[in-house]
Parts: sequence; C-alpha cells; structure tokens
Amino acid sequence: MRKQVMSILSLLAIVLVMGSCGAPRKTAGSAAAGAESGPSASQWRAGVKGKWVLNTVDREDIPAAYTVKNIFDEAPVECFVGSVWDLPTGNYRGSIEFRSEGTLCANGAVRNIVWSIFNPGKGMGEPQFQFKKLYAGDKASNVTTGYRLDLSYADGETLVMRMPIPLEQGEGNLVFNFTRLD
Repeated sequence: MRKQVMSILSLLAIVLVMGSCGAPRKTAGSAAAGAESGPSASQWRAGVKGKWVLNTVDREDIPAAYTVKNIFDEAPVECFVGSVWDLPTGNYRGSIEFRSEGTLCANGAVRNIVWSIFNPGKGMGEPQFQFKKLYAGDKASNVTTGYRLDLSYADGETLVMRMPIPLEQGEGNLVFNFTRLD
C-alpha cells in the first residue's frame, strides 16, 4: 500500500512539474498590462490622411534661449507655419506646399514627399508619422533619409504631432498643430 501511495505522489509531482514548464498563460492582469495604449497604425493612417494646414508650431520643454535653426533639413520653423500638407491614400505620395513669407522661406514652393505610419510592433512603442522628401527623378525606395514625428492626437478636424528635440539636459518637443483643410 505504501508503494502505491508513493507511486501516486510521484506521478502527481511529475504532472505538476511538467504542467509548470508550459508556456506562460495570459491572465486578465497581464493582458491589460500589455494592451496598446493608443490607436493602431492603421487607425492613425486613416486619421492622418487628407489635406492639412499647419497653424502653429509650439515649443514644449524647450528653453526660450534655445534656437532651432531649421527642421527637416529644409527651412526655419517659421517657414512651415501656414504650409499645406497633402497626405492622400493610395501610393502615399503627398506634398508640403509652403505659404509663408520671409527671408529664408520659399512661398509657393512644393516639396514632394512619400509618407506612411511607422509601426514598431507590439510592445515596441507607439506608431509614428514618417516621411521622405522626394526630388525630381527620385524613387522612394532609393531615398534613405527620412523624418519621424510622434503622433499625439487626431479627431478628423485636428491633428497634433510632436518632434523630439534633444537638449543638453533631457529632451523637448516642437508641437505641430494642424487643422483639416478640406
């Protein structure tokens, strides 16, 4: 009888050990902790497409004495205020049309771009707006330089994106505030 009890206990111990070696199971708490905190890349893509005017570029956590000389290797921030960003679907080839007057601004100039929503994957961060500038004769696949902006808010009429700016101590943001043009 003692041998049977020992055999049953041994078998039970083996079953418990084998059961604990399996893949981790999702619990209600772990599923909530791993859930995405914001919209998916496809939701952002749908929310960003359209024609937008850049109304303001605000400074967030950037000291007043800090100078941002230009953005997107293109022009000073002031030249982008009032620009129209055309972000159509399909092949995602769009444009930025400059509409600001100024010494370094090219009022009426149009910069062709190809845009998309960067999806870092689950647990790797939030989706970002990204674009590459295309010059005459360029193929998007051959252009290796591009730009990414953090997506903050979109509701169909308003779009807010942030551009991180590294500072000596920490990081600030340029906050791009758009309204829908169409």
